[in-house]
Amino acid sequence: MRDGPFELPDGRVVPESKATDDVSGAARSAEAAIDEGDDGTGPSDEGQELADVEELVSVGPPPAQVSDLAAACVRFVAARYGATLDYAPDTLSFVDQWLRDARAEVARRPEATELVQSAAGAYLGEVIRRAFGGEWVADGPLSDWRLCLSSVFCAFNPIGMAREALSLEPADGWHAHFNLDPGERDAIEQRLEALPEVSSEDYYAPTTRFDVVEILVHALRADMQARGLADVHFASADYD
Repeated sequence: MRDGPFELPDGRVVPESKATDDVSGAARSAEAAIDEGDDGTGPSDEGQELADVEELVSVGPPPAQVSDLAAACVRFVAARYGATLDYAPDTLSFVDQWLRDARAEVARRPEATELVQSAAGAYLGEVIRRAFGGEWVADGPLSDWRLCLSSVFCAFNPIGMAREALSLEPADGWHAHFNLDPGERDAIEQRLEALPEVSSEDYYAPTTRFDVVEILVHALRADMQARGLADVHFASADYD
């Protein structure tokens, strides 16, 4: 990585929050969900900036381990809430709710924490990757995984983000925050510091994380266009 992680200023997020439907039911066991083998399969329109990002979006499949975990999240949410996750950004409100409901469960069964955070984080990462382009680096322990965006220079661990959403506190060593080019950090920090403050629960929610990534991507792409770098895209090797 080129530089240390950039953390979203504490308590500051995007101004919109997404409503979540009431839910009921019980989730199936993680092991059963992953063994079943399922899969599921886009961003808001903001004119030329977004069109430019869409041209750089990676459409290749993720690593098998990411696909399996994201598919498990799809099944968990379908079983619990009767909702079908299709990797569209607006489905993240169901993941918000699943993590809220899962807090009581993992308090009783801490051994379930890794599976819940991994499934939710893989799904969140896939929603982001399909919207903005990117490549997973999914080797070694889950805490070392990264999603390296291709449309801008920014990497982070979506599973770390889900871990924070589950615990409502920073997850040290899980790389949940943004690794950026040092020359771009100040401008991004100023942009994010201008966002309104919200509760800790909204701050850590997957919907918020997606919205912050969207703001970050559009800001970085605008800067790249201004510098004549609109055709540049990044691969995971650029993050070494």
